[in-house]
Amino acid sequence: MRAMDILILGGAGQVGTELQAFSWPEGVQVHAPDRRSLDITDEAAIAAAFDARAYAAVINTAAYTAVDKAESEVAAAWRLNALAPALLAAETSRRNIPLVHVSTDYVFDGAGDGFYAPDAPVNPQSVYGASKAAGEMAVRSANPRHAIVRTAWVVSPHRGNFVKTMLRLAGERDRLTVVDDQYGCPTSAADLAATLAAIALRLAGDERAPTGTFHSVNDGATTWCDFARAVVAGAARRGGRSVPVEGIPTAAYPTPAKRPANSRLSTQSLSDAYGLAPRPWEAALDDILDRLIGPVRSN
Repeated sequence: MRAMDILILGGAGQVGTELQAFSWPEGVQVHAPDRRSLDITDEAAIAAAFDARAYAAVINTAAYTAVDKAESEVAAAWRLNALAPALLAAETSRRNIPLVHVSTDYVFDGAGDGFYAPDAPVNPQSVYGASKAAGEMAVRSANPRHAIVRTAWVVSPHRGNFVKTMLRLAGERDRLTVVDDQYGCPTSAADLAATLAAIALRLAGDERAPTGTFHSVNDGATTWCDFARAVVAGAARRGGRSVPVEGIPTAAYPTPAKRPANSRLSTQSLSDAYGLAPRPWEAALDDILDRLIGPVRSN
């Protein structure tokens, strides 16, 4: 593969961390400046960054992801989730650089019980979801060479996430209560990073590569409660503490931001366009638990 530089934004997050750890092909160099080095809400700073280096592709994982705080910190959420993608899309378009932009299941209202296709109508029910939907629109409008990749329920050994929270609570409490009427597809940050890398490399090397909106989650669906049960059971197989997990309705756990009751995303278009088939979320969870705790203990 020819030498190329790829810019990763949001490198400190779960997916950004995995993108930096990814086994990129020889000749590919990734750059992941922190917020102090590159403010992606500053148009002049973005232009200067692209003047300094000729990037073959940009992967934007940066986002304001404090879903509940966004209900009161509206300007901050829109600045990072809508303004920043707009500026990035405009600058990359001017330079004919493909942009891979990560979005979310929160752009949907969560109605129905099927799997959302990428072309399903969006209807966000929260400030976070609305700001991410606006970011998507900006990317579509400004840069034809884009891939918007929606994902959901991202977990990993890094930062704060559902798996790490359940492990901590299982060690502190004798019983867990978890929402059991929200459905979605758990997603390994490492698996998502591999998908984003594959798309970016294809777009960088082929101007005819597929563009548009795609979904990337691990295969299969579950509820938060059953996901928690799988985490606790997996930890117990590795010597961790086993506690019962009781399901509760969403109404019993009110939050400032409304969560989609249905976050199931179809990955068929991603498979059709890029030949990428996700593995089951259970296998991905096992890998995360192996990294956090260690391998399953033999009897």
